[in-house]
Amino acid sequence: MAALTIGFLMDPLETVRVNHDSTFQLMLEAQKRGHQVRYFEQGWLRFNGTCAEARMRRVTVRAEQGRHFDVLDEAAHPLSTLDVLFMRKDPPVDAEFLHATQLVELCGDRAPAFINSPAGIRDANEKLFALRYPDLMPDTRITRELSVLLDFISRNAQGTILKPIDGFGGKGILFLSPTDRNARSAVELLTLGGREAVVAQAYIPESRLGDKRILLVDGEPVGGVLRVPSEDDHRGNMAAGGVPRKAVLTARDLEICERLKPELRRRGLLLVGIDVLGDYLTEVNVTSPTGIYEANQLDGVCVEAKVLDVAERLAAQRNAR
Repeated sequence: MAALTIGFLMDPLETVRVNHDSTFQLMLEAQKRGHQVRYFEQGWLRFNGTCAEARMRRVTVRAEQGRHFDVLDEAAHPLSTLDVLFMRKDPPVDAEFLHATQLVELCGDRAPAFINSPAGIRDANEKLFALRYPDLMPDTRITRELSVLLDFISRNAQGTILKPIDGFGGKGILFLSPTDRNARSAVELLTLGGREAVVAQAYIPESRLGDKRILLVDGEPVGGVLRVPSEDDHRGNMAAGGVPRKAVLTARDLEICERLKPELRRRGLLLVGIDVLGDYLTEVNVTSPTGIYEANQLDGVCVEAKVLDVAERLAAQRNAR
């Protein structure tokens, strides 16, 4: 197909780890297919009086840490000049992030094909979206009330996991046993004295074996990574020291994926990473899910090729209109 102009709204390219970063794998694949790659940061996005535009860098990329990109030119362009825009800004999903998802939609009738849909990202909080499927999840509570949380902790004999609703990368995740004398203090700290709600989930003992990050492209599972926590931690997140291992998808994993597929497609959530502990869905990650590089290495797949196939199809549909 004809060369496309593909944009990436992302964190600074200088900070990328070429042997881990999923966005970088997508950029490499786009370049490999002959497409023009532009990148811009959230702070470079603006409204010019008629439409959304951004200061963009046209780049070439290579898998060499420290010299992994060259800037070919830098200029402001309307977002409508992009055929595809990958929304890949890392969490936190704060007010500025939500504002960005609204700004990028201001393209008149020539909006790029989005991966993922800005509206879908706004609506699908990574901790809360899974609550639409309570039968797939561990026993879960969302509340800021101290008494409710302490009662829940006391009734989970194997322990309780507490985490911030807008947390990411394993930050702020706590494990509490029903007899933990720190429970009240921990709940007070995490809820900021009862001012912010948190997620409380019954602990799944299988988590010691690792949690699965399963990557879905257009609703279909295309690869996975088992993230195994270190001996002295309960978190499997790779950002928190978890070690990637090969994942085998079970019938239960595939059942979970199939249940999610219609809603993900309906919302334009085309590149998603779900987290599964044992037989339970815990999170649906839609902002900038990671794991592509690790899944490729462990499974012998090429996840980014499947994503670019979808991007090219959507761009063709856009340009035919």
